[in-house]
Formats: sequence, C-alpha cells, structure tokens
Amino acid sequence: MSAKLNSKYVENYAKEFSKKICEGYFPTKKYMTGQDIITLTPSVQVNFFIIKTLFEAWQLELEKLKSNPFFDYRDKAVHEALREFMNVLSRTIKIERVYFEPLLEQAVKESVFLAVNPLDFYKNEFGKLKGNEINQYLKENKKYIKWHSNLITNLIDKAGLSYTHEAYEDALKTNFLNQKEKLESYKILLNSMDQVVFLDFDQVTEVDFTSPKPTPKTEPAPEAKEPDTSFFDTLEEIKDSEFEMQEGPNLEEGLEGYIVQEEELVLENIPAEKLFKTIKPDQGIDPAKVWARFETEQYSIMKGSIKELSESIGLNQRFMFTKDLFDGNPDLLKHALKSIDECGSFVEAIHLLNERYVGELGWNKDNEVVDEFLQLIFRKFDIRG
Repeated sequence: MSAKLNSKYVENYAKEFSKKICEGYFPTKKYMTGQDIITLTPSVQVNFFIIKTLFEAWQLELEKLKSNPFFDYRDKAVHEALREFMNVLSRTIKIERVYFEPLLEQAVKESVFLAVNPLDFYKNEFGKLKGNEINQYLKENKKYIKWHSNLITNLIDKAGLSYTHEAYEDALKTNFLNQKEKLESYKILLNSMDQVVFLDFDQVTEVDFTSPKPTPKTEPAPEAKEPDTSFFDTLEEIKDSEFEMQEGPNLEEGLEGYIVQEEELVLENIPAEKLFKTIKPDQGIDPAKVWARFETEQYSIMKGSIKELSESIGLNQRFMFTKDLFDGNPDLLKHALKSIDECGSFVEAIHLLNERYVGELGWNKDNEVVDEFLQLIFRKFDIRG
C-alpha cells in the first residue's frame, strides 16, 4: 500500500542517519571507497542507491565526452576503451566526506520513498526521462533496486508497450494493483535503517495506514492479481530479502561447507565430446567456437592480459554478474572467479562453467552479460587448451 511521505521528518532523519554513519567511518579513513560502500550500512538498498548515483554521474560524464564533434565514439575500439576505462575508474572510487555525506542523505531519502510509496517512486524516476529512454533505464538500473523490484520486472522489453510515459505508468499501476497485497511492508524493509538511528514509523508517513481498511471490495483481489503473479516473481522477492539478511561477516561462514566441497573437486582436461556432462550439449558453451570468435575480433590482442580475474573485474561488472549470472549471490561469483583463476586453460575454465553454473543457474549462452563474462575469461588465458 502507498502513503504520502512526511518529507520534513524523512529529510531530518536522513541527515541524522548520514551523520552517524560518516562519524563512524571517516575518523580512521580519508576517503570512501567503492568496496566499502557495498557494506557501509545495514540497509542493502541504501548502499546500492549510492552506487546508482555514482553510475548516473559516470553516464553524465560520458555524454559530455560523446558530445564532442571531433571524435567517433561509435567506433568499436573507442567503445571498448571507454568500457575498460569505466571499469578501472570504478575500482578507484575515492570520495571525501564533504562530497559523500550528501550522497548518503539522498540514498536514505530515496530508500524511504521507495519502501513507503513505490508507485510514486517509479513514476518520479520515469519523469526524469524521455519516453523512449525508460526501457534502457530499467535495464541498467534494475540491479540497483532491491525493494519492490517486481513492479518493474515485466516492463523491461515488454512487447506491445509503446514508448510513452503514459504507457509505462499505466503498466506500472496495473502491476501495483495486482501485487499490492503481497508487497513487503515498509516497516520490515526499513527495519535495517532503524538499527542505525531510531526511525519513528508513526512519523514517516502523513497517513496512518497500519490498520486494514474493512472494505468488502478487497475480497476478490486474489482472483484479479493471480494471473500476473508468477512463481518466479516470488522467488525474486525471496532472493532480494535473503541478500539483505545474509550480507555481513557470517555469510562466508554459512557457505564454508559448500566452498570446501567445491575446492576438493579435481579439474581434468576433459575431451571435447564430454564437455557438457550435466547439461544438454546444445545448452552448453562451446569453448572452441567462443575462442575462435574472440580471436577473429579485436579481443585477440588482449589475450592473456588479465592475471587474476578476481582482482580485475570492475565494480559495475561485479554488480552485473552477481545479479544476472550468479543468482544475486556475491559469494558465488567470488568463488567462481577464484576457481577460474586456478584453471590451466580456456577450455578448462569453460568446462568448469558448464559443469557448475550454466545449467544450474539457467544461463543463456547467447546473452550479452554471458558474452562479457566470457570475454574476461578469454583475456585471462594465453592458450585455448
């Protein structure tokens, strides 16, 4: 259910919250780094909204560069160089407190806004864009939105949805009406922020909607919303909740048994006909074809240019791979990168992907994110194997 925010209270709360976080961080450190942002506060949404702001700032800088009439930014080599530059830059985020504290305040306010009134939050986001930019915005930013993301999931690349604000807002409203009874309570979502500074839930909104409205019209609601609510939507809700609850030093302890078992596996140089042991051959990634394709492209000169994958992936890539390929589990990505680094050849690394991740996590081998991940693996090895 949506309610109107008490803007003055939320603004004061954001200032107090940000001040306390910064006072706990900056006395011992001069700069805030990207890696520290990820786990800065108990609220995963606040942390990711800070990263979202940094990503948007990068995009603005990129647009300024592209506006220069003397260079062709559509050239493939330039595009790849810019992407590599972005990845390097993302690994060297350094923000002084005077610049960081306002970013944190804004992230807190946006998080409260999203938790309490998701419908107006998304409408507000759409309002910043041209109609034909909304789909790309949703693609790029969905990974930063951990709360109420089901409201926008089926708007991405939706067939028949015209590129107008009205069309997106109508589809968003339909999703909201169909799912509102299942949306997680804002009090549950904001509980992580309450752990830092007391959050008076009675003052967060200007309307008290803690008691349900005794109207009989809500009785048939399940029939109306069931066709648009899928099993996968429910899984995504659970996944985001688990991501927030697990984040912290205890997560690695919880995976310790799994990691030990995986590291005990001995990788062998398996013949090509046995590369796809746990999945159908047509579902697996063919290392010979991928290697040949990259060698004919400009990536050939970059072969063997990466020493350790686990240390060479940019912040933006890390978020993208975690979200799109590794089921939202950063520790799973971390373990995969470490395992690939221990492989002796490109073929061995792709075999590992096929055995452990492609089928298990339902990868689409023709997906752009999968292709970008494979490019990095290609750059890791000098030999195909």
